[in-house]
Amino acid sequence: METLVGKTHLKLFKGDITVQDTEAIVNAANSSLMGGGGVDGAIHRAGGPQILAKCKEVRDLQGMLPTGQAVVTSGGRLKARFVIHTVGPVWAGGEKGEDELLWSAYHNSMSLAREKGIRSISFPSISTGTYSFPVNRAARIALKTVRDFVRFKPGIDEIRFVLFNESILREFESAWEEITTPAPK
Repeated sequence: METLVGKTHLKLFKGDITVQDTEAIVNAANSSLMGGGGVDGAIHRAGGPQILAKCKEVRDLQGMLPTGQAVVTSGGRLKARFVIHTVGPVWAGGEKGEDELLWSAYHNSMSLAREKGIRSISFPSISTGTYSFPVNRAARIALKTVRDFVRFKPGIDEIRFVLFNESILREFESAWEEITTPAPK
């Protein structure tokens, strides 16, 4: 799926985030910034030791990365010049501020991209793997956050959601349809 939101091209597709040629890709990191499983591990493996070295520098300066916050490093061997690392929330039933923390992870990633002059960015589905955030709920939060951000803060030309499999892609497409369909009168 591809659409225009304001002046920003929004794309949803199944793929491998580590091979994207956007200026930045977003890493669904853990707060240690030391790599891990899922998207985090794949990005660290594909980008090489330069990413881990930069993450260590960041951690030495500021400590653990809090949930919902974002930092940027070089892209190492990736096509993307930058990796924006953000920590999504671990799902705990929805009663511990998970929705707001997920909103913050997407919003702060885009704010950091805009601050650094990054014009194109690829996102994974943050927190829906190991952190068990329900995909349908996460998709709606992610897409609403992106839609609202680019409407009021132009400057990012392209945002991609590079999704791991067909079922996650379908959830994101369904969420987009739901949030962009006018309510019946």
